Amino acid sequence: MSEVLKGLRMLEINRQEMRMTSPQYREAVISKLRQYIPFTAACCTTVDPHTLLSTGAITEQGLEDLHPQLFEYEYLHEDYMKYEQLAAAAVPVACLSGVTEGQPGRSERYRNVLQPAGLGDELRAALVEGGGCWGFLTLFRSQHEPPFQERECAVISSVVPLIAGALRSYASEPPLGRMDTAPEDSGIMILTDQLLPVSANSAAQYWMNRLQQLERLDHGVLPRPVNAVCLRALGENTEPGGLPSKAKLCLRVEDGAYLTVTASRLEGSGGKTELAVAFVYAKSSEIFRLLADACQLTAREKQLAEMLSRGLSTKELAESLHISAYTVQDHLKSIFSKTGVSSRRALISKLFSQGME
Repeated sequence: MSEVLKGLRMLEINRQEMRMTSPQYREAVISKLRQYIPFTAACCTTVDPHTLLSTGAITEQGLEDLHPQLFEYEYLHEDYMKYEQLAAAAVPVACLSGVTEGQPGRSERYRNVLQPAGLGDELRAALVEGGGCWGFLTLFRSQHEPPFQERECAVISSVVPLIAGALRSYASEPPLGRMDTAPEDSGIMILTDQLLPVSANSAAQYWMNRLQQLERLDHGVLPRPVNAVCLRALGENTEPGGLPSKAKLCLRVEDGAYLTVTASRLEGSGGKTELAVAFVYAKSSEIFRLLADACQLTAREKQLAEMLSRGLSTKELAESLHISAYTVQDHLKSIFSKTGVSSRRALISKLFSQGME
């Protein structure tokens, strides 16, 4: 077993014993990796596994100013090593020097963002585990440092499932309910196509402040979830008959409820484009979808859990699914084990009791 894998496994034990929050764990991951692989700066982002949009990032060493530009190249430009491509790849790790055959200048992102900031090579990893992607890890080296080596990419690849599993576990935590100060109304915010705020109601201002606090951002800095949905909306095809919009994410607000953030393009007179961002409490079905994936339920187990929430008995479940009652019980045992509950009532409470209808 490699030393870095041993280190990350020990960190996993500490994470559980110390009850680290997700930001604390991601900071610890970056610190631990730096003991084995040198890099100038790093970023670790959590994502909605269904849209792969950022739900919050931990950044360091002056990367904050680069984030808006890096987001633009991810959603509005074609370039090397896009995160969505890595999430679907057999090996979810790559470095810019490797994919460009030692010529990073082939990358527009490198020429226009990384190089002017004094950065050289970039290593990216999609944090995938069990068929789902739960985050992205990015390491940077300065122009004065050697590029990342193939063996270093292999080391990061070996710890990807461990880090991804930890991030998945945070997503599987049930909602704790809304904070007393949280608004009941939906938040609505209007931005220009340059992502400059135009107007917002009080609920939107509340959620903007909460998201900024979670990412430790200065007031006035656009939180990553809002940035991500806006750029996804700007980059999507809006022609009639196009694919459904994916400019939406669901995230768990620490010590609070689940929230959906959605962006839509507004086309005004004279070709003027604006963006409407909505902050809405997640529906029960949206929370179930996220929790079921975080608990790694199979398609059949998800189907059975949804039917169970409607009050169907074992006999009715068996008849509806054309399986035996014994098979139903086997599925239920598996579901209980994965979700950490021991009864149908507890299962329904964990997966379905929160959210808007």
